Amino acid sequence: MDEWLRSARDGLAAASGLSAGELELTPAEERTLLDLARVAAHSSGERTNAPLLCYLIGLAAAKGNAGLDSLADAVTAE
Repeated sequence: MDEWLRSARDGLAAASGLSAGELELTPAEERTLLDLARVAAHSSGERTNAPLLCYLIGLAAAKGNAGLDSLADAVTAE
């Protein structure tokens, strides 16, 4: 995680009442999210879909019962 993202994570943690550790991304999670953002941007032809998809994945992960890998599979399944 680079310095900018670490700073953003820390700000989000403070604003949400979570610890920074609860918002830590593993290298595998970073790769999965970046891959999903790439798929969203290229498959749809709209770069703006990349952050929106990642937000939807975050909502689904927080409110549902599926993990990131299952949600990624749901988006990329043909």
